[in-house]
Amino acid sequence: MRVIVIGAGIVGVCTAYWLNRHGMQVTVVDRRSGVAQESSFGNAGILAADYAAPWAAPGMPARVLAHLFKSEAPVALRASLDPALWKWLVKWLGQCRAERYAANKRTMQRVARYSRAQLAALREEYGFEYERRIGYLQLLRTQRDVDATLATRQILQESGIAHQLLSPEEATAMDVHLQDAVHVGTPLAGAIHYPDDESGNCPLFARLLAAECERRGVEFVFNTVAQPVQNAGGIVAGVRLQDGRTLSAQAVVVASGSDAGEWLGRLGVRVPVYPVRGYAANLPLRNDVIGPRRAFVDETYRVTVTPLGQRLRVAGTAELGWRGPALRDKALRTLVKAAQDWMPGMLDFSRATWWAGTRPMTPDGPPVLGATRLPGLYLNVGHGSQGWSMAAGTGRIVADLVAGRTPEIELDGLDIGRYARKN
Repeated sequence: MRVIVIGAGIVGVCTAYWLNRHGMQVTVVDRRSGVAQESSFGNAGILAADYAAPWAAPGMPARVLAHLFKSEAPVALRASLDPALWKWLVKWLGQCRAERYAANKRTMQRVARYSRAQLAALREEYGFEYERRIGYLQLLRTQRDVDATLATRQILQESGIAHQLLSPEEATAMDVHLQDAVHVGTPLAGAIHYPDDESGNCPLFARLLAAECERRGVEFVFNTVAQPVQNAGGIVAGVRLQDGRTLSAQAVVVASGSDAGEWLGRLGVRVPVYPVRGYAANLPLRNDVIGPRRAFVDETYRVTVTPLGQRLRVAGTAELGWRGPALRDKALRTLVKAAQDWMPGMLDFSRATWWAGTRPMTPDGPPVLGATRLPGLYLNVGHGSQGWSMAAGTGRIVADLVAGRTPEIELDGLDIGRYARKN
């Protein structure tokens, strides 16, 4: 069986790997010149299966409005005439209810925990080294932030997920850098420790796995855009490349991230994946500084800080309504503030590099997986900022479905049909 995968980000590469493991002939097509050059390139580096949560949460609409006029803000909304944005926002608002948040969070954690197990198996089998660290801290600046985690902690407790609510003293004892931050005035009311979550270098892992895919016979076709091809019966039977070539296949898996909605729209398949723009920075540590022991997230500003050798990957912000490549000062200030607050005097901003790009988000949070109404067309899209946390798992799930196998986890809340059903 021949299968074409659209997209060579971390999700597409993982999908190609598992399809190949199932004995299929696989071709991956991407418009860029190599693997992991868009959303995966700017990935925060967090493998947070236990922290995974939807952006649609109780209180989030008010939080978005409250941050509109602040100099540093984790979210931004731009007035736009784009009808896709407003349709997405209406669906998103409907998912901000407490019961929908709880259901969506459990779904995301189910997928991410399965993915963590699949990634661990890959690491053990191939010995991949990708700057991995163990453990994750959710830093809470105010008592209000601590109180706001109550519902999340209840879900974690009910799900049997390892976590610990820490006092400020317990949190600072875990990392000397937090002691320094509090000493210079950064507020810290508490933290949640996720001992089983991890961090690492997402694009590096994607390149390592892609190299293994090539060794196993997977073909990668770069620097081209693929258009879908349907036969007379409406079956998706391959793609047509820019140079006029047609690649025939028995199945096409769309794993193209933020471009998925437009690509699928050409086939009349509607999926509410919207490109929410985010930022990332690589900040070198000063020569005499040892980085933090584990990754952490500043819950107030929704900025993650991930140690990658002698640099930190600092990532965050969610911008709705921006499409261009320009870097906004307000977003950059948000990253800089979080980095300076938690790593005071330890970073060399003169050598910083910056990135902005889109993350393919669904209004409810979980990705969209599996078959569509069109024979031969499958989806692995909408992972948002959780792409690496879920990729190894969703890649295997979709490969199982293409191969006619039963996936190892329940797929409730993951298929495209959920948007046709009332929640």
